[in-house]
Amino acid sequence: MEVQIIPVTPKEAPILHNLMQFYIYEFSEYIDDIKLDKDGRFEPFKLDGYWIEPHLTPLFIMANNQLAGFVLLEATSDTSPNAINEFFVLKSYSRKGIGKKAAFEVFKRWRGNWVVAQLKENKPAQAFWKKVIHEYTKGQYEESDDHGKRTIQSFTL
Repeated sequence: MEVQIIPVTPKEAPILHNLMQFYIYEFSEYIDDIKLDKDGRFEPFKLDGYWIEPHLTPLFIMANNQLAGFVLLEATSDTSPNAINEFFVLKSYSRKGIGKKAAFEVFKRWRGNWVVAQLKENKPAQAFWKKVIHEYTKGQYEESDDHGKRTIQSFTL
């Protein structure tokens, strides 16, 4: 399956906001404070900075020209690490290599120092990122714990 990473334009912001509803829903399993608003939707994710700040990049994940997910990337400078702030693949594309191919493409395009963090409770995300980062870096990464809140992988490409 062909996987592409394409920038989200400001005009496409509503599409990203719609996808964020699925992402927030999945996260509600790990964060008790996530509640539905009276209109049956989750509070919108703060995305405005992704079209204003040059170090923030919103990306769509496309699989065979179909929208499959998104990446919210932070790439600041040579001295600060790149970070995947948010990463989401629709369940219908899970376990088909889409997420791995998307992550590899992001790592390939944005070279330098990296940090990728997952909530301690989100065991599926931890397993995914450990496997993907281990494969991409050929085991050349460090893992740390953020005071029991997050698991963090650090590496340089």
